[in-house]
Order: sequence, then structure tokens, then C-alpha cells
Amino acid sequence: MVNVSEVTAAPSPDLLTPDNCAVLFIDHQPQMFFGTGSGDRTAIINSTVGLAKAARAFDVPVVLSTVAAESFSGPIMPQLSEVFPDQKTIDRTTMNAWEDVDFVEAVKATGRKKLVIAGLWTEVCVVLPVLSALAQGYEVYVVTDASGGVSPQAHEHAIQRMVQGGAVPVTWVQVLLELQRDWARGETYMSVMDVVKDHAGAYGLGVVYAQAVIGAHAAG
Repeated sequence: MVNVSEVTAAPSPDLLTPDNCAVLFIDHQPQMFFGTGSGDRTAIINSTVGLAKAARAFDVPVVLSTVAAESFSGPIMPQLSEVFPDQKTIDRTTMNAWEDVDFVEAVKATGRKKLVIAGLWTEVCVVLPVLSALAQGYEVYVVTDASGGVSPQAHEHAIQRMVQGGAVPVTWVQVLLELQRDWARGETYMSVMDVVKDHAGAYGLGVVYAQAVIGAHAAG
């Protein structure tokens, strides 16, 4: 039942904000991309970089991790390194990042309870830490278009398993706009527009058009 006298113009505590979340990038590496068959790999790369730039625009803490970088999977994708040039990448032997002490300590050091997670492959190196983090009390949001599995079925079934476990599926643009949430927030407005124009496809072209025809500060 709604108590109208208690209704206010206030956001839900369930929403992501720059102050309550951290973004975890897991195993965006060449060998992992080679085996990804759930969707267009170029689109996954684009979504991953869009998510990274969203985190940077709002100064959200990030954790970068790879698995067997030197012996099998190769280095983290260079586009991520370019967005976070001073960020240390945590390399692991474990498929489940949540069983790696350095990774978990890095997550704990962010001080955030909402974790936004993207990675390869969805059915292994995403689902395992997601379920593990949920079991320890974290709220987890899985960025489905910045993640990929070896097949469409593997990707979708992993998402279903994570949702059943309590995770929330989101997309990278959803994360970006949820962090902004008000076009009057001028301190991040131009950074958001730059990310949209570079990575949001037709939406980005729409922003280019609006700014050219309406003005530089046309709302997104």
C-alpha cells in the first residue's frame, strides 16, 4: 500500500550512483575473445570500452583482472589500458576471480557494496564471481552487452542462472545514464555526451544531430 503522505521526489536506493558502486572488468583478453561466439565481438568490445569510459567519467572505482595473461589468454585489451593507464591489472590462475585473494582485496578496498561486473566468458569467469559475491552480501549488476560466452545458449543460460541467484542484468548505456540521471548535472554532462557520441551508435548520432541543430547543450 502506498502512503501518499510519505511519497517524495527522491530516487530509489536500488539505483546505481557514482558513490555506491564499483565496476569490475574480468578477462577481456584476446584468447577469450577468440572463443566468444554469443554475439558480435566488435560490439562487445565497443560496449566494454563504453562502460569503462562511463566509470571514468564519474570517477567510479574499477578493478581490472585477467586470467593466465602470460601463459594462455594474452594481455588485457589495450582499449581498457588506455582508459585506465595507471590502473594495475590483477592476473589470476583461478577461473573464479572471487577465489583470488588479490582480486577480492581490491574489491573490498573500493568500499562499495554494489558491483557492476562485465567479462568473458559469461558462463565461467562472470557467473562464478557473480554468484560468489552475491553469497557474501554484495548487490551485483551484470553488464550483459559487455560480456560474452562461447555460444548464444551459454551466454543466455549464464544470465538466467545469475538472475535466479539475485543478480540484475543491465547494459552499458543503462549504467551510464543511471549514473548521470539528471541532465542538469553539468559537471559530467559533456563527458557523458562524449561517451555517447563515441560508443552509443545511432543514439550517439542523434546527439551529434541535436547539438548541431538545437545547440551544444541539447539534452541527451
